[in-house]
Amino acid sequence: MDKLLFSAIIGLVAGVIDIIPMIMQKLPRYSTVSAFFHYFFVSIIILNVDIPHIPWWLEGGVVGLALTIPMLIQVGHSDKKSLPIIAFNAVILGTLVGLAGHYISVS
Repeated sequence: MDKLLFSAIIGLVAGVIDIIPMIMQKLPRYSTVSAFFHYFFVSIIILNVDIPHIPWWLEGGVVGLALTIPMLIQVGHSDKKSLPIIAFNAVILGTLVGLAGHYISVS
């Protein structure tokens, strides 16, 4: 399987995992679609980047959090209580994507 296709599949899974609680809470559709695409593309980036001096197991969480910072700034303007949840979710999902990419590696 092509590495880009593999990372897109992982991105689809990560996006769905992220939006399930949002759908259950009946959050606005634009927020749900935005979060899905965010994790879809973050997963592709995580699985196709190699950051020097950062261990492979930490890379996904670091990239996931770093790419979520603009969203944290935007959301923090109106809803400060959700910031830790979003940041924690970014680190956990990013780490899981990185682990999946490492253990289910495609050449």
